[in-house]
Amino acid sequence: MTTDTAALLAAYDTQIRATPPVPPPGITHEYEGGLLRVVGDFRGFLSAPRDLGLRGRELDELIARQRDFFAARGEAVEWKIRGHDAPADLTDRLRAAGFVPEEQETVLVAPVAELAVRQPVLPDGVTLRRVTAEADMHRIAALQTAVWGQDLSWLGEHLTGRLTVAPDDISVHVAEAGGELVCAAWLLFRPGTEFAGLLGGSTLAEWRGKGIYRAMVATRAALAAARGVGYLHVDASAASAPILQRLGFHAVTTTTPYVWSPEGRG
Repeated sequence: MTTDTAALLAAYDTQIRATPPVPPPGITHEYEGGLLRVVGDFRGFLSAPRDLGLRGRELDELIARQRDFFAARGEAVEWKIRGHDAPADLTDRLRAAGFVPEEQETVLVAPVAELAVRQPVLPDGVTLRRVTAEADMHRIAALQTAVWGQDLSWLGEHLTGRLTVAPDDISVHVAEAGGELVCAAWLLFRPGTEFAGLLGGSTLAEWRGKGIYRAMVATRAALAAARGVGYLHVDASAASAPILQRLGFHAVTTTTPYVWSPEGRG
């Protein structure tokens, strides 16, 4: 497995971006040329290869069609942009069409075999377990809502749907203390690729800095290794990226959601 950044980015582009995960029930994948449009989730989602091959007016018309499609549904939509995408004026054209950038994250990739993820020592009274029950998915949604300060209640149904349609492709984990959920994370396998994705990893503020996040990474990396996965990838926040880089992850690009909403804001 390579640790060359350019090679890791090339693998990410050709595998992750070209092979979306199986959608949960009620969510559909549609394509317009190379552009993937995800319909039926808490908001619409758009993802494209590094370069759709469109410029100028043709690109503006494609952007407008996506915006108008979701406007007709009365829904917001996110266009996921990576830092190395082309053309260089893509984000300017999205802004001109009413899309607003949200917080930038760093795309990190690591060869599973080279991760330094020895199981950390957890604080007294904290336990980790894998969960599949619908009730736990809604507890996770409540935790995410508390951590991020926005309504993420849709996540409970989303995770339940993924477990229903492809239970072997997702592994959901929680950390608990005294019956309280203090951290949650999940691992999304990508059949047909060498990759699996780390998602979630949100911890209540008062429980941060105690090794729980690292334990979640270690647990999921071990599962990925057991499944023969070559690489892990994650869209990391500014808080998580340094921790993951110390464990052996490599920054390959950035990602920024550009969001259009009927209310005219991201």
